Amino acid sequence: MTTTPRTQTGTKQAWAAGLMMFAAVMLMITGVLGICRGIMAILKDDVFLVTPSYVFRYDMTGWGWIHLFLGAIAVVIGLGLFQATFWARMGGIAIAALIVIANFLSLPYYPVWSILMIAISGFIIWALCVAKTEEPA
Repeated sequence: MTTTPRTQTGTKQAWAAGLMMFAAVMLMITGVLGICRGIMAILKDDVFLVTPSYVFRYDMTGWGWIHLFLGAIAVVIGLGLFQATFWARMGGIAIAALIVIANFLSLPYYPVWSILMIAISGFIIWALCVAKTEEPA
């Protein structure tokens, strides 16, 4: 049984497909967790710690709607990333950036979770920026 060696182009395409799948799955997980966090803040906002001397003060119910909305969009864009469409890549980068900003602003209310979501969103942005699905002609 003989095997043919994998070409450099084939390896690059495999990496691109892998990074796209990574970004799609992580964006969908981030979206589902954002939806859960949003519902939690809307229904029972005393779950979150409120810091009285922080520069940014938000109503937790309003903040929950923001996370719910961003999470729902992230799930839809994550589904689009499974098809490796251009709009999904650009939308994924944009929504991941908005998730970073939203979690930065909610640092005083849920610090460990916010830092974790910022890190995951950073990996999503990286994966979508470096994955090339088409070879130049």
